[in-house]
Amino acid sequence: QVHLVESGGGLVQDGGSLRLSCAASERTLSVYAMGWFRQAPGKEREFVSVISSDGSITYYGASVNGRFTISKDNAKNTVYLQMDKLLPDDTAVYYCAADRSIVDFTTRAGRRVRFWGQGTQVTVSS
Repeated sequence: QVHLVESGGGLVQDGGSLRLSCAASERTLSVYAMGWFRQAPGKEREFVSVISSDGSITYYGASVNGRFTISKDNAKNTVYLQMDKLLPDDTAVYYCAADRSIVDFTTRAGRRVRFWGQGTQVTVSS
């Protein structure tokens, strides 16, 4: 069982920055692809970013590409999502996720992704 705990969400102004963290069970990051999804009220869950288990591959959703950066620290068992140039449309609950297959992150709403955190709220005010 993989346990994921997100932190770092909050309220930020349009154009601001936040860094989300996802603390994972020991040794998870060396085995699993790790990523982020988000869900705004009334909308389907949306892919944000993923990083492969060895850290060599990263993907971003079109709406965040160029503004968000995913990274990880295997020694700390933590994945990060640096979010810059935030927009009101980025307001959502952000979920950390883990799966052995990076391909599963490409499924609609991440429906095949195995493990999920509880989520952290990000609110961007205009």
